[in-house]
Amino acid sequence: MTATAQKETLDFQAEVSQVLNLVIRSLYSNKEIFLRELISNASDAAEKLRFEALSNDALYEGDSALKIRVTVDPEAGTVTILDNGVGMSRQEVNDTIGTIASSGTRKFLENLSGDKAKDSQLIGQFGVGFYSAFIVADKVTLTTRRAGMKADEGVRWASSGEGSYTIENVERTARGTEIVLHLREDEKEFLDAWRLRSIIGKFSDHIAIPVEMLKEAEPVEEGEEPKAAVEWEQVNRGTALWMRNKSDISDDEYHDFYKNTCHDFEAPLSWVHNRVEGTNEYTSLLFVPTRAPFDMWDREQKHGVKLYVRRVFIMDEADKLMPHYLRFVKGVVDSDDLPLNVSRELLQHDKKIDSIRSANVKRVLGLLEKLAKDEPEKYQAFWKEFGKVLKEGPAEDFGNREKIAGLLRFASTKSEGDVQDVSLDQYIERMAEKQEKVYYITADTLSAARNSPHLEVFKKKGIEVLLLTDRVDEWLVSHLTDYKGKHLQSVAKGELDLGELDDKETREKVEKAAEEHKHLIERVKTALGDTVKEVRLSSRLTESPACLVVDDYDMSQNLARVLKQLGQDAPMPKPIIEINLEHPLLQRMDSETDEDKFDELAKLVFDQALLAEGGQLDDPAGFVHRLNRLMLDMSA
Repeated sequence: MTATAQKETLDFQAEVSQVLNLVIRSLYSNKEIFLRELISNASDAAEKLRFEALSNDALYEGDSALKIRVTVDPEAGTVTILDNGVGMSRQEVNDTIGTIASSGTRKFLENLSGDKAKDSQLIGQFGVGFYSAFIVADKVTLTTRRAGMKADEGVRWASSGEGSYTIENVERTARGTEIVLHLREDEKEFLDAWRLRSIIGKFSDHIAIPVEMLKEAEPVEEGEEPKAAVEWEQVNRGTALWMRNKSDISDDEYHDFYKNTCHDFEAPLSWVHNRVEGTNEYTSLLFVPTRAPFDMWDREQKHGVKLYVRRVFIMDEADKLMPHYLRFVKGVVDSDDLPLNVSRELLQHDKKIDSIRSANVKRVLGLLEKLAKDEPEKYQAFWKEFGKVLKEGPAEDFGNREKIAGLLRFASTKSEGDVQDVSLDQYIERMAEKQEKVYYITADTLSAARNSPHLEVFKKKGIEVLLLTDRVDEWLVSHLTDYKGKHLQSVAKGELDLGELDDKETREKVEKAAEEHKHLIERVKTALGDTVKEVRLSSRLTESPACLVVDDYDMSQNLARVLKQLGQDAPMPKPIIEINLEHPLLQRMDSETDEDKFDELAKLVFDQALLAEGGQLDDPAGFVHRLNRLMLDMSA
């Protein structure tokens, strides 16, 4: 059987059918976006060919002039987008258009909100932009051949977007891809060549690959035959925007370039554009997005910085140009000094790359510092989207730890609601006169943190405490132990030491009480046995009967719980229970002569302390029984 006879009719993956249905039924509020998406895909194909041809010049097949052509046929009612890029094999067509066997489409559907304007912005982020063709077309035909393959290995794909598609091998002499859109009856406005030119100028002006259309025929005198347009002309500027002077580029141009290059429908939050000259010459244009990508927490997520060498695309998602904690940054780096055949192995060991990376980090952090200082509301919007990622920084980048720490934001006992808007600088500025440390507490939720018994003495003395409730916070504080000479201290670790904030009389009172109630402490330790590491009187409690703490260098209870939730076998640290002798329950225990009842009360107090800090009981039923017996004794 010949290759041209291999024709199949296949069903779309269920999720793809859902996306097509949404697209066709007016998901897009701006229909002209289809041309931008298809030209952007064509540009990517041309850039990929240019990169692959660095090691195999034969892929050009004698034609290295890369281009994209857009034509209209009013009689047939079609718009055609043609490129001579890398093209696709049959398997690649199936994988990238027919099935999309990735989580992206599913997550796209999960993120739909019902707001058409907002939902339309998701298309580019989730890599389903090809389907935008069905906004204006009731049939799409794609014909392609991968560079380097034989002419009879061309592929034709066609679909009306209604659940199935056909795919077959065809004869195709030219490499690259041709997409023919058969326009719907109510979308004939896109058969106007000037209309398409204006769309290309609006969305694709900075595509580095020339976008060409047939030159419009010159007007003729009445009675003369019009001349056929046979000359092609470039309709986009086709220059690398990052190579132009910053003073010559408008904000709108930056926005359009970002949207096109980074496949985002929203304008960037901010950006930084630099040209470096000297021993290591390069240009960088880096953007901070407005919204976090759907896969930001995916372990396989790639970085968003593209590497060019002398305007030649080398590598997408170049992770060596930006550290992992800045993985949300998108943009381009264009070097004049790296070899054109740069490989990933070379990237890992090239000092120039290290220098570029270091400078990129400083520029992005500087941009964020400026944003935080000059536009706090915009920075708060950034923090809401990317704050958890930035908190990874102090552990990953020791050299910039202090700078990153200054950008962090937290909730605190003096902030309202769940907004994280307190910086470490603000905290230090309003510290009590004799306060020496920055105090914080980690917990699963903000409510648990605010109501923790560990905060009672701090509330009484008016000392601010940072409330850390993100999972990454435990990782953060294990690496960020001080800031500007101030030690960061957990209120749930070690013996409470408020330094000069604690009066001598209070300390002496606690020491005296400990000696006087030595027998009670020993009884509680006996009742709880190996459940606790130690029993001691508390100087941090004013209202609660007890709380649990760990030694200074032990893993916190909260971290152990987080690790267990992540599936890691983390042993729970043995806690220290601190008891409050001022509480009626402890006074009741102290007077209890029945050892069995005393044991029950001691275990009940321990379980309450564990629950108060968000822990889980090993024996919930036992706790309920003890509580019921206590209630019955009280009513007797």
